[in-house]
Amino acid sequence: MELRVLRYFVEAAREESMTKAAGKLHVTQPTLSKQIKELEEELGQKLFVRGNYQIHLTTEGEILYQRALDILEMVDLTASEFASMNAFNGGDVYLGCAESDGITLVAKAVKQLQAEYEHLRFHFFSGNAETVCERLDKGLLDFAVVVQNVDLSKYACMDLPVSDRWGLILRKDSPMAARTVIPVEKLIGLPLIVSRQGATSEMPKWLQKNYDRLQIVVTYNLMFNAAILAREGIGYVLGFDKLVPTGADSMLCFRPIAPAMIYPMRLIWRKEQRLSKAAELFLKTLERICKEEMSG
Repeated sequence: MELRVLRYFVEAAREESMTKAAGKLHVTQPTLSKQIKELEEELGQKLFVRGNYQIHLTTEGEILYQRALDILEMVDLTASEFASMNAFNGGDVYLGCAESDGITLVAKAVKQLQAEYEHLRFHFFSGNAETVCERLDKGLLDFAVVVQNVDLSKYACMDLPVSDRWGLILRKDSPMAARTVIPVEKLIGLPLIVSRQGATSEMPKWLQKNYDRLQIVVTYNLMFNAAILAREGIGYVLGFDKLVPTGADSMLCFRPIAPAMIYPMRLIWRKEQRLSKAAELFLKTLERICKEEMSG
């Protein structure tokens, strides 16, 4: 299986047309069709359902498409690392991040490094602990910033001097807004808007145990959209503080849950991973910034 043919296959899947894909790849349509047919014969599986005007992936094709994306991303990442080894003046750092105000520390490290290295680039992938750790395990990320407890047995770890507190984002005219904190038992019966990614596995233990008793009216994967739903009175967003505006000009406010449910923030990376020069620089810079933060 050649990388060139995998790139052909991915482009054909994206365009859903051999003709359009061939144009983007600068090859003839018969050449592209022949390469895809040979790939199907090599794998012993039909990858596309061909219609008069469009092609669509089969179930087997969808599996190969996801694998091909990971393979090609890893190849491009490796090529980029080796290209920067001779005379370092930049490179690429790949970060998986949870939604958290604590990413401010990461942003400070990025800003300092880009001021010194013009060609240093950072690539952020947002997701919950499960999705970013999966990409980290595959070697598609250099680091992951997590705010949930993860199994650290296979990771190196650096604690960051920030943490996130669970609470509700709600309208200021809501009866619950009169409280300074919201007892966790009060969540039962409230129309809740919760993260689809972390609807159960990443919730604090009390919420996991009582999940079936919660009235979840909407799930989301973008906090911005969830905040709009809360603003329109659809429900109460269960999440972390400081992710959406809740100041004087906002219709929304944040109320923490009691007893306090606080998650630490950590930077993790694979123990056996040999970091690139760019990744090493980022790690050292972030470590220095964290020490400065803790010293005041």
